[in-house]
Amino acid sequence: MEFENTIGLETHVQLKTKTKMFCSCLLKTGCEPNTNVCPVCLGYPGALPVMNGEAVKLTVMSGLMLGCEVNRHATFDRKNYFYPDMAKDYQISENGSPLCIGGGVEITLADGSRKLIRINHIHLEEDAAKINHYATTSGVDFNRGGTPLMEIVSEPDMASADEAIAYLTALKEMLVYAGVSDCNLEEGNMRSDVNISIRPVGETKLGTKVEIKNMNSFSGIHAALVYEARRQRECMAHSIPIVQETRRWDPEALETASMRSKENAHDYRYFPEPDLVPVELSDETVEEWRRLLPEKPELRRARMVEQYGIAEYDAEVLSQHKENADWFERACASFESKAEGGGRTFDKKLSKTLCNLFMSDVMALMNASGKTIGESAMEPSALASLVRLSASGTINGPTLKELLPEVFEKGGDPEAIVKARGLGAVSDESALEAFVDQAIAANPGPVADFKNGKKAAAGFFVGQVMKLSKGKADPKRVGGIVARKLAAL
Repeated sequence: MEFENTIGLETHVQLKTKTKMFCSCLLKTGCEPNTNVCPVCLGYPGALPVMNGEAVKLTVMSGLMLGCEVNRHATFDRKNYFYPDMAKDYQISENGSPLCIGGGVEITLADGSRKLIRINHIHLEEDAAKINHYATTSGVDFNRGGTPLMEIVSEPDMASADEAIAYLTALKEMLVYAGVSDCNLEEGNMRSDVNISIRPVGETKLGTKVEIKNMNSFSGIHAALVYEARRQRECMAHSIPIVQETRRWDPEALETASMRSKENAHDYRYFPEPDLVPVELSDETVEEWRRLLPEKPELRRARMVEQYGIAEYDAEVLSQHKENADWFERACASFESKAEGGGRTFDKKLSKTLCNLFMSDVMALMNASGKTIGESAMEPSALASLVRLSASGTINGPTLKELLPEVFEKGGDPEAIVKARGLGAVSDESALEAFVDQAIAANPGPVADFKNGKKAAAGFFVGQVMKLSKGKADPKRVGGIVARKLAAL
């Protein structure tokens, strides 16, 4: 019998706020354990929560970015459980009335087609503390306790590990674009509980679900799903019942292991949080937050291809990091002109040249220096200026390559630098011919080599001319003159 996978994800995303969800403790990474704490996030009796309005705003903005319906009346509940990571023995969360409902994320499949992964809802809650395990003891760090956490619950619409990673990649990209979270997996501010079951192909009823908890890397999620799908098929092949349970992923053994059986519903004894009033949102507030949203990444890619004439691949790479795409578009603004009818048009030739320079040399400088483009000293207009100087023949390719690292590190106006240092290209034909004549006269040996059939000797003379011109000559024009002069000997 042939089976198919049904996969759903519950993705927890740490929101980009300065303080915790229900207190004023700062959110900082790398601090000494239990230093960013207070009676509220430590669960002291009588300490009252105060809602972080920025967390509500960022959650709603996330929902709007993902096409959700925003609930105008949302309430918080107490999720009761006993565990060391929650000192007050309950977590403040949203159960019956979450902030965002519905929505979805479109992914691209291997064959190029598009698929919508539906979202069930997004709710807001506080994160638990972090438990650190040592050789013989364990410790609880409450610095993380109370962090604003958004849980995005998908429908079981994914059919493979590849689809799950495509969904998470697109989700992460949109949330980072919206500025609601850094989605840094290494720091644990984006992690997922993975639910997977199998069922006979053509069956509509879901199979027995297995949950894999707290996965914080895309590679781990992919490997765990591939393994678990195979394990469940092997169980069916050997008439071994699949039980509903929670499993963990062992990255060293590359397999999942059972943690505990799971009943159909935990008895968390939810009840309304008595110390918090409901969240009431007006249409005006929601629309105000909607206007803060950026253009969606997939729409931006399509526009950049059309507007600047760059390749789809280049638009894909640039838009993966909003800062890069923003910087690139600010640079291209230098090539903008008014179109007929009052619209905007861009010099696509210059834009494509700038894109190629950014994708190769600028990104290489970023990687070598460890700086983002925003951390460099180079202004977007400066890169545009370098492209214009090169395109106009004012500077040649070698001079461009020489100036770019300097402008990247120190900034400055390339046009002023070229003028002050006399770096302008030698473009006068008679001046170039004089350099070529000088190089040929001074090197009879390579001339003889050329006459004897060693055509590569022509390259030697191009190099000599570049030395004589102190790198200011255009190598292509020099090459043409050298070829003509040698052929006439």
